[in-house]
Amino acid sequence: MRRLGELEAEIMDRFWRWDRPATVREVVDDINLHRDVAYTTVTTVTTILFHKGHLTRTREGRIWKYRPTASREAYSAALMEDGLEASEDRAGALVHFVENLDPDEIAALRKALRTVGRRAKE
Repeated sequence: MRRLGELEAEIMDRFWRWDRPATVREVVDDINLHRDVAYTTVTTVTTILFHKGHLTRTREGRIWKYRPTASREAYSAALMEDGLEASEDRAGALVHFVENLDPDEIAALRKALRTVGRRAKE
């Protein structure tokens, strides 16, 4: 999975945070609170995100409403998996990854491993 571009990430961030269907107009208005972006630019990038499979859309009258196909966490996990696939030594890559985690992240990783371990036993 390719990493999202800057505007793609900015758009997806809105959908992930809002956790509801939203229109391009809502996204544009929210981004424009911080910086200027053209409606047509956001429409184009949102359509690209739809075609890449990051968003679904449903028509309500003349307007498309978009929603993410996966959570931010699922997207992040897919990026990490791609990173591991790039290595010939997955275990070594994991060691380097864990060495860069802070104590809270290591605790979260331990908890995740316990959860996955319990599921595997079921």
